[in-house]
Amino acid sequence: MIYTKESSVKVLDNEDIEFADILHSLGMQRRVALIVTYPANVGEASSREIGHATRLSQPEVSVAVRDLRDENLVSELEVKSGSKGRLSLVYTLIEPIDDIIKRIEDEKRRDHAEAMASIQKLRGLVSFRQAAEPS
Repeated sequence: MIYTKESSVKVLDNEDIEFADILHSLGMQRRVALIVTYPANVGEASSREIGHATRLSQPEVSVAVRDLRDENLVSELEVKSGSKGRLSLVYTLIEPIDDIIKRIEDEKRRDHAEAMASIQKLRGLVSFRQAAEPS
């Protein structure tokens, strides 16, 4: 944990990093994978907390969160922070992490099916050409 004046922030541990690495290996941008991993563990987090926990810069967090919002994976809520009542943004995953994993799985199955269909088409074209060649 990192302790700040306001609160403590959970830092991603080795299992969390492995989880993010697997998401990354499946095609998710690394910073996006780290950011998905963090609220999956803690529920909700500010961009500052996400930056501390993932060791990403604020601009990296902002870009990745924007991408996640565009994909309808995170929601943003304004909450009062501190005694001065300043508003800050808190982010949560819209879908449970299991649903996000299922979405990735479905995408990979579609990709695989398309690749196999293309391979079958290639085989058919080769067979057609070989049959059309004079002996």
